[in-house]
Amino acid sequence: MYTKFFGLSQNPFSISPDPRYLYMSERHREALAHLLYGLKGGGGFVMLSGEIGTGKTTVCRCFLEQINDDCNVAYIFNPKLTSEELLRSICEEFHIALPLNAVTTKDFIGPLNEFLLREHSAGKNNILIIDEAQNLSVDVLEQLRLLTNLETNERKLLQIVLIGQSELRHMLAQPELAQLEQRVIARFHLEALSFEETKHYIAHRLSVAGMSGPLPFERRALVQIYKRSLGIPRRINLLCGGALLGAYTQGSALVDKRTVNKASLEMFGPDLKRQGFDTRFSVPGLKGNGRFAASIALVGFTGLVLGAALLAMINKPENRWALQQTSPATALTSVMPDSALIKTEVTKTITEDLVVSKSELYARLAVKPLSFNQAWQELGKAWGLTLDTNDACRAAWEKRVYCFNSKRSSMGLIRDLNRPVIVVINDEHSRKAYAVLSALTLKTAQLNVGGQIISVPLPLLAEVWQGGFSTLLRAPKMITEKADMEKVWSNSDWLATQLAKIQGTPGDQSSASLNSTSTRDSVVRDRVYAFQQAYGLTPDGKAGPMTFMQLNRVMGVDEPRLITDKP
Repeated sequence: MYTKFFGLSQNPFSISPDPRYLYMSERHREALAHLLYGLKGGGGFVMLSGEIGTGKTTVCRCFLEQINDDCNVAYIFNPKLTSEELLRSICEEFHIALPLNAVTTKDFIGPLNEFLLREHSAGKNNILIIDEAQNLSVDVLEQLRLLTNLETNERKLLQIVLIGQSELRHMLAQPELAQLEQRVIARFHLEALSFEETKHYIAHRLSVAGMSGPLPFERRALVQIYKRSLGIPRRINLLCGGALLGAYTQGSALVDKRTVNKASLEMFGPDLKRQGFDTRFSVPGLKGNGRFAASIALVGFTGLVLGAALLAMINKPENRWALQQTSPATALTSVMPDSALIKTEVTKTITEDLVVSKSELYARLAVKPLSFNQAWQELGKAWGLTLDTNDACRAAWEKRVYCFNSKRSSMGLIRDLNRPVIVVINDEHSRKAYAVLSALTLKTAQLNVGGQIISVPLPLLAEVWQGGFSTLLRAPKMITEKADMEKVWSNSDWLATQLAKIQGTPGDQSSASLNSTSTRDSVVRDRVYAFQQAYGLTPDGKAGPMTFMQLNRVMGVDEPRLITDKP
């Protein structure tokens, strides 16, 4: 009804599944990574839990799309079954022929075991996925555990994936299910989207539906959508659809907070607390949140703590130089660790920067162009590195930081890598010019051009950008020579250990502990491949600089991050 009014070709907030509207937040990527890791774990249970509407089914669809043809998959949608009914459903899903009079557990287990052994001999894996697993009874869960006893000397014959609501975690914590819980080799609880992810989610769906202009939501309306939806994608869809319809009936091209509240009342009713809505649910940095006075007191105390920490850091010689050379906002971000930094004020200085036109960009490039070496020096400041030499990259390597160049890329990949980068852009005469990209919003990019900080509309950046990027990477401990960074790694014990930590695999399950070198190398390659798939990289099973960048990010290695738009 409202689509043409807002310049859309279709309804962007339908709750019907449509792969074109797939939005994978960082949480969804991590959930997918755990499922893929579990798939390579050699059998047992993998568990994915989350509240209603958080996207568990979406992740599962992505998981199914990335399963190879050498896997047989059985998918159970309705697990409110007895043990015998479940076993019959599993056999039917695997297309296993059963005796006409099959009624007992033994009647189903025998043919199932024969099928699993036959498929294993043919080099195929077998996966059982059970959705809404919180509806399984204790007896049925115990029967599932017994299915994982079907095994050869090398591996278990059946991989079971349990997908369910939060109650599933509590169920498996029961003493009578302790044996099953111990067989869960990978688990992930999918939480709701953050405010920033909620904005990206809304913008993504509108873009797919044909919107090319700015979002038709006021900022406070977006905040209210986040608060009223709890960051749950299904609720976001319902609320945004209702709010756009409300704005349409009012003849307004912009959704305000009042319209969102009215739509929330119609969609969810007045008793928000009963639905899990906390009236103190807040967005960082926004005045008017519940318990504001308590927040002020907390900020005051936090300020004292951070002030003392900052004073101690300023007294370090390596940080005094950074403070002298940069603006207060930039100095704060370079000196303070990410985990201790409140970035609200930094974000304000970024979002309020002057957005320049193409002619203004060309003029600034002409005034003080950066050489490639100078661009590395500017980038090094974000790392707290002084690279004032004729070879900035050699100076960086002396501090175990590696210069990486990529000829082709996309802005989406740069967002995913989440690190400042050097971009090569064309000046007015189509000559190469260098700028440091340090921040991204939904609409603009912040660039350091010759020591000047400017904001450029993303369409303009796309027009002048040559497509590649350069960035710095803290070298993994296993790499001691600069030349080794150019190699690809697929069989390192160090890499196996890190991937096992991310997966949550117990120490005796890690690939580093495998006796056979060839088996270990194969497992590590599989895990690297799964990691690359989950984190938006071209999967080849070999760990190179791009893989290490994402690995560092997931492991929380101390590296600078892009500053993105915050609420």
